[in-house]
Amino acid sequence: MHFGMFDSTIILLLPAILFAFLAQAKVSSAYNKYSKVRNMRGMTGAEAARMILNRNGLQDVAIEISKGKLSDHYDPRKRTIRLSPDVYNTASIAAVSIAAHEAGHAIQHAEHYTPLALRNTIVPVVSIGSMLSWPLLIIGILMISAGNYTHGSLIFNIGILFFAGVVVFHAITLPVEFNASNKAMMELESYGIIRIEERRDAQKVLSAAAMTYVAALAVAVANLLRFLIIRGSD
Repeated sequence: MHFGMFDSTIILLLPAILFAFLAQAKVSSAYNKYSKVRNMRGMTGAEAARMILNRNGLQDVAIEISKGKLSDHYDPRKRTIRLSPDVYNTASIAAVSIAAHEAGHAIQHAEHYTPLALRNTIVPVVSIGSMLSWPLLIIGILMISAGNYTHGSLIFNIGILFFAGVVVFHAITLPVEFNASNKAMMELESYGIIRIEERRDAQKVLSAAAMTYVAALAVAVANLLRFLIIRGSD
């Protein structure tokens, strides 16, 4: 087994890390560009989300302002959409696109969309596994390095198992996010929140955001492969 987390297997991470960097740069670029482009309807993100929710019979889903930039999310436990200040208050193409995406999650929740239900179910377990996986992997390697191979291997393997749960979570997240973006585009067009000439710009915002989830999965898979190679090299 390779001892230490920085060995030749690190090369597996480089393409995924580069992809993640480019994806983050793309979403930042798209948001910065289209947050300055006013949508023709003159509708804020909060107004767009409210319209979409109401038209889908979700008047009881609340919309609140969250703190921070791009902190937008849907809370299924409290059935609340939280939008960052710029998205909530701004009448830009980026704002209505992001707000519509979060409204898409609320619609998924109401429709009992299977991948979302599965993701919500495993969140508590995955959260614990995510916190414990890296410490267990490092402790396992340190114990093996100290000569305690049996117990060290056991702890390392448990760390791999926990991290595999993180990979599963990222894999389930992809259809959830892509479906929410597809719903967002349909809702934006159906209710005239954006016009046909704005469609491509809204799609760019949503596609850029989706790529960050693909990148997160790529990094997680690359790390898992790395751990398996380390484990199998003893």
